[in-house]
Amino acid sequence: MRLPLEGIRILDLSTMLPGPLCTQTLADFGADVIKIEQPKGGDFFRSSKPFLKDDTSSLFLLLNRNKSSLTINLKSEKGREIFFKLVKESDVVVEQFRPGVVKKLGIDYDSLKEINPRLIYCSISGYGQDGPYRLNAGHDINYLGYSGILGVMGKKNEKPMIPSVQIADIGGGTFNSIIGILLALMARTQSGVGQYADISMLDGAVGWLPYLASSYFATGNSPVAGDSMLTGGYAAYQVYETMDGKYLNIGAIEMHLWANLCNFMGRPEFIPWQRVIEKQEEMQAFFTELFKTKTRDEWIKALSTIDTCAGPVNTVEEAFKDPQVLHREMVFEVEHPRLGKIKQVGFPIKLSATPARFDRVPPELGEDNFRIMSSLGYTPDQINEMKDHGDV
Repeated sequence: MRLPLEGIRILDLSTMLPGPLCTQTLADFGADVIKIEQPKGGDFFRSSKPFLKDDTSSLFLLLNRNKSSLTINLKSEKGREIFFKLVKESDVVVEQFRPGVVKKLGIDYDSLKEINPRLIYCSISGYGQDGPYRLNAGHDINYLGYSGILGVMGKKNEKPMIPSVQIADIGGGTFNSIIGILLALMARTQSGVGQYADISMLDGAVGWLPYLASSYFATGNSPVAGDSMLTGGYAAYQVYETMDGKYLNIGAIEMHLWANLCNFMGRPEFIPWQRVIEKQEEMQAFFTELFKTKTRDEWIKALSTIDTCAGPVNTVEEAFKDPQVLHREMVFEVEHPRLGKIKQVGFPIKLSATPARFDRVPPELGEDNFRIMSSLGYTPDQINEMKDHGDV
């Protein structure tokens, strides 16, 4: 059976994290993704540590499988000529420049839709293509700060904690780009024309606020860290240290799960206190001392005998050795022609009839220049000449 995105060609102008992870996901499900890179250096993540063996970036390898690499100097006339030929035969363009850059290069949506009216053009940026912050530089921590998310991360009355994963970049940028592109492709089947997708990582972060926003909209009070159930203020939803210096987590939000935990711990009187603010300090103190009487794994084994929400706080190494993670094939090995066996993070979207696939390892810089440019009608001599002139 054909994969759902077979026959869809995507020109990927993005670099680093949000865009490349978006296009890799689409490539996993059959899209023909051509990664367009600058001739000198290519994607910034190609030179990002840590390296495997020589100077090959481990991070680049985790974001660019199932893609081709074509080097084009978009600042040169010949380079743009190649790009425009590709646009005629493509379905999607993904770019991650700061707003205004593609207009200066002459490769913005308004220009390209004249070449291909069916084109879907997705721009990923920190703050969106309009508004007072549109030209501001930004990274994940900045978007989280503006959105209110960062302010409720951490302990009460302490400085906010920096999350160790990129919530706005991936949750706001990558995921919404995938959704936007797929929605635009579906719309095109009805209208026959493409459209523009303006994806802002700040917008995406704000979109993660339903729980916190519902509290604010209802009460007019801004949630603070360590105050509500899901921000660390309650004993039922908490992280506790164990005897071996490791940690476990409890997420007994539903009353029956909380009751099961309290009965198991011999404290049935805690059951009606689950959401009583005045009792939280007493209950947290009890659980804090109790969980220090056994190792983390001993507690996980004991708690697995009852119906409640509990689990370990794994290291990254432990996560990739976890039996559930392994069973779900969320890490797998592939053979790289130059590096030997390399690991890849698995496919989180499981489809029964058209599952994601691994076809090829992440490409070397410009690996597909001759194949792609030959398909556009360029001769080997022309390609070599353009290479000598810095066009590709």
